[in-house]
Amino acid sequence: MDYLKLGSTGLDVSRVCLGCMSYGVPDRGTHGWTLDEEASRPFVRRAVEAGINFFDTANVYSDGTSEEIVGRALADFARRDEIVLATKVHGRMRPGPNGGGLSRKAILTEIDHSLRRLGTDYVDLYQIHRWDPLTPVEETMEALHDVVKAGKARYIGASSMHAWQFSKAQYLAERHGWTRFVSMQNHYNLLYREEEREMMPLCADQGVGVIPWSPLARGRLTRAWDASGSARSRSDGWGMSLYRDTDRRIVDAVAGIADERGVTRAQVALAWLLRQPGVTAPIVGATKPQHLEDAVAAVDLRLSDEECRRLEEHYTPRGIAGFA
Repeated sequence: MDYLKLGSTGLDVSRVCLGCMSYGVPDRGTHGWTLDEEASRPFVRRAVEAGINFFDTANVYSDGTSEEIVGRALADFARRDEIVLATKVHGRMRPGPNGGGLSRKAILTEIDHSLRRLGTDYVDLYQIHRWDPLTPVEETMEALHDVVKAGKARYIGASSMHAWQFSKAQYLAERHGWTRFVSMQNHYNLLYREEEREMMPLCADQGVGVIPWSPLARGRLTRAWDASGSARSRSDGWGMSLYRDTDRRIVDAVAGIADERGVTRAQVALAWLLRQPGVTAPIVGATKPQHLEDAVAAVDLRLSDEECRRLEEHYTPRGIAGFA
């Protein structure tokens, strides 16, 4: 496994981050396709064995049970000081007022709940899951700064939003002497490259590490376009809305290069993403052993300029997707 600094920080993270949305009690929350604790633990263990030290979850995943499962597994399979543990805040955790969002009350409440579920005194990276248009960004940034100063988080990060929003948050943090975001978890893959217009250059300029979610486009890059896919993909209405029929040509290009190289499609798609300037570690979900093996193998797969041209040539501009 290779490691990089996360943005301009001194934090070393593996070039693959294990995304833990797939691990949680299936009848809790909105992801009925998740793996329960017994089925989840081998994936965490194998990730640690493979040298992955970066794990990403969120308070809202499976109503908090993802954090519980991941926290217990990491406590059994790894030393806490060797792991970079990330979670997120924003999603609604309970009905009624103040049950979600990025108010000071919500952030200071939810960090304590996340730490309890994870079974740790701190997280390495605390991220806002989305932008909150109902809360002043100054309130959010100061609350996140206080979380860091209280020792409950080492760094803070953000997820999908407009570049102007991210820039505004960073400017206000610097102006007030508050902690700035060190990472951006955005929607970026071969089928969705709109982030290359503004967000990726902004992150490069500001020394922000990029840790893309859905690097395999909800699995669309790993199989034939007309294949039925997994139980998750068949029930993921939102995920199906992210991509379109013209993306078939890109998927075919991935398949062609995979066949020529004698590797899987997933390895090709991840190798392309790992090659992109500013990308630190794609966040890869794994519900089958091969998913993890492909992710690890992709770190060592080097694509040529010509192969990348073939992967990129059929991309066409599209509307913003993934902010909801």
